[in-house]
Amino acid sequence: MTNSPLIPHGLHHVTAVTANAQANLDFYTGVLGLRLVKKTVNQDDVTAYHLFFADGVGSPGSDLTFFEWPVPPEVPGNNSITRTGLRVPEGSLGWWTEHLRGQGLTVTPVTRANRPHLDFADPEGQRLSLVEGGPEGVAWEGSLVPAEHQILGLGPVELTLPGLFPTERVLTRAYGLHAAGTYPDPEKPDRTVHVYAMGEGGPHTELHLRLDSSLPAARSGAGGVHHLALRVRDEDYHAWSERLSGLGLRTSGEVDRHWFHSVYYREPQGILIELATDGPGFAVDEDPAHLGESLVLAPFLEPRRKQIEAGLTPLKASRN
Repeated sequence: MTNSPLIPHGLHHVTAVTANAQANLDFYTGVLGLRLVKKTVNQDDVTAYHLFFADGVGSPGSDLTFFEWPVPPEVPGNNSITRTGLRVPEGSLGWWTEHLRGQGLTVTPVTRANRPHLDFADPEGQRLSLVEGGPEGVAWEGSLVPAEHQILGLGPVELTLPGLFPTERVLTRAYGLHAAGTYPDPEKPDRTVHVYAMGEGGPHTELHLRLDSSLPAARSGAGGVHHLALRVRDEDYHAWSERLSGLGLRTSGEVDRHWFHSVYYREPQGILIELATDGPGFAVDEDPAHLGESLVLAPFLEPRRKQIEAGLTPLKASRN
């Protein structure tokens, strides 16, 4: 591998797994105040909803998405994505502490990379953390969360791995991330977490590699994360695809997801990493004022709409 002139410019989205799309919708819109910006299906498994939650306009870097599969809960462990950061405005952690506790959630203050975080989990055990700072998002006027405290976008994403190599090699030499420090694992202070960042850094650009060789491998399921995606510029997309292939990495090849274009690669310790373009965006096929209100299908699936709709349980707007 050689150093790449191409560098992702932040996290694009994180895709997780839920076993209950309605309860998932209720929590992420009705408790966290995110906007459902796209209601669609998994393009490789049309029996499964794919829900996209984001800021007020579905900005790249603000997406937390879910596949609905009727699977048992995840068994946490190694070789997996173990926590998703969500960024909030400066001075908002106090408000969120009261709000989440008022919803009956357990909130744990911790420090990571010299930043205060609030750790909590959704009803299925999806591990989340709030952190202040980073680029501003676009507020959603329909949110129950006041505009000055709304979630701005994704923050650091934590990976739990048995060792640093070869993931570190892939991140730095294939994707162009750089080492940005270390800190003690808040859960096991004798363990070290290594931070890797994109470009100029910041919480919206970071992957935190938590090392613990004592853990068994995770078993995927509801409440777990399926993959993470890094942001790439539309004009760099083909160059990225050529670069990864040129390095001898076995990728998915170029995949048109309609709202963005992607290339997938599963690195040697099992983490599925997607590169996703900023455009064309979620408004390419819906009125921006009505994102997420109807079931939207990628054009190649539209001829199968009746069959697909028949296999889905209709979702209602958040009951919270």
